[in-house]
Amino acid sequence: MASICKDILLDADPDDVWAAISDVGAAHERLVPGVLVDTRLDGNARIVTFANGLVARELIVTLDHDARRFVYASVGGRAAHHNASFQVFADGARRTRLVWITDVLPDELAEPIRQNVELGAAAMKRALERKPTPDDPGAGVH
Repeated sequence: MASICKDILLDADPDDVWAAISDVGAAHERLVPGVLVDTRLDGNARIVTFANGLVARELIVTLDHDARRFVYASVGGRAAHHNASFQVFADGARRTRLVWITDVLPDELAEPIRQNVELGAAAMKRALERKPTPDDPGAGVH
C-alpha cells in the first residue's frame, strides 16, 4: 500500500484551520477553492467535484474535534482502498502544522494522487493564510 504524507506549515491559527477542515460540506469554499468546485453532503458522506470534472464520494469516517482530526475514505473509484486523514497541530504562536496522510491501493495510483495532494496543499496554503486587504475587509475571517 502506498502512503503519501504531507506536512503543511501554515501562518494561521490552528483553531481557524480546524474550523475550515471540519466544515466538511464547504471544502470547495473554505479549504481548497479552485481544486474542488463543489461539495455536498449525503448522509455520512460527502460528494466532491474537482475542477477537472472528477466526482468522488468520500465517507466521513472520523470528525474528532478534540484531537482536531478528520478522516475520510474515498469509495467507488479506481482505488481498491483510499483513506486519508488531516490532523491539525499548533506550531508556535498563531502557526499550524497540518498533517495530511493518504493511503491508497493499488500502488500505481500513488503518483496521480500525490499530484492532487500537492495541488490541494498549495490551495489550502492560499486559502488558510489569506490576509484581509482594504478592498476585502472580510477576507480571512471564517
